[in-house]
Amino acid sequence: MPVTKGVIQKLGSRVNLILAMLLLFSINASACTSPKAKENNTAMDKKDKKTVLILGAAGQVGKMLTDDLLEQTDHNIVLYARNANERLKAKDPNRVKIFDGDFKDAEALSKAMKGVDIVYLNDTGDPEGVATIVNTMKEHKVKRIIVATVLDIYNEVNTPFGEWNRRMRSEERFQKGHLVSVSHLEVPELDYTLLRLTWLYNKEGNRNYMITQKGEPFKGAQVTRQAVSQLVTDIIKEPTDKFIKTSLGVSEPNTDWDKPSFY
Repeated sequence: MPVTKGVIQKLGSRVNLILAMLLLFSINASACTSPKAKENNTAMDKKDKKTVLILGAAGQVGKMLTDDLLEQTDHNIVLYARNANERLKAKDPNRVKIFDGDFKDAEALSKAMKGVDIVYLNDTGDPEGVATIVNTMKEHKVKRIIVATVLDIYNEVNTPFGEWNRRMRSEERFQKGHLVSVSHLEVPELDYTLLRLTWLYNKEGNRNYMITQKGEPFKGAQVTRQAVSQLVTDIIKEPTDKFIKTSLGVSEPNTDWDKPSFY
């Protein structure tokens, strides 16, 4: 059949008719979505959105973690630190709350802990403070906690780097304090993740990290704070239980040296 103007007009009319039918079908399908289904979708969105409490939020890693959670998740964030209102600012007031207090202040911790799903603790140097945090979590029925602590709490670094590390941190009280804190955290009631951090430094753009499990030889003499923040963010975003009740050595790949590069 010759392709004439009339033929083209007929084909165009048929295409328009098909497009109109598809549009009508789409509208009807949307209208048929039940209020219950819409309600369930909204509930699922709310379930995925959690509230993360950052204890020690004015520290370098705490500030980096705040930014990473704001950028990479939809979670709400509670910032807790000494003199917090002077040292911190809510970059997104709709998602961020600020509380002032220290780790031993049970009353302040209790106010900050309301409605919290996940706790990140930035330091384990104060066993009494850690015990107060754990008790407050139990009172509020909060189980999930991610904790930054130090390497070699189990004497797991049996290398020249381990010897160097022990010389640099010669105070026995320093190591024992962290070990006592860890004993408060490695308990059946908590869904803990311990991060045994090697020596820290800053380098923008370097978010490379590697992890070793408890019982494995510790590897790596350094890691960036940016990488630690990214690891904590990745753990918070992880939908499975793979990090629950684990103690992880944290370092930078290919840094299994006798001491950090900045010493």
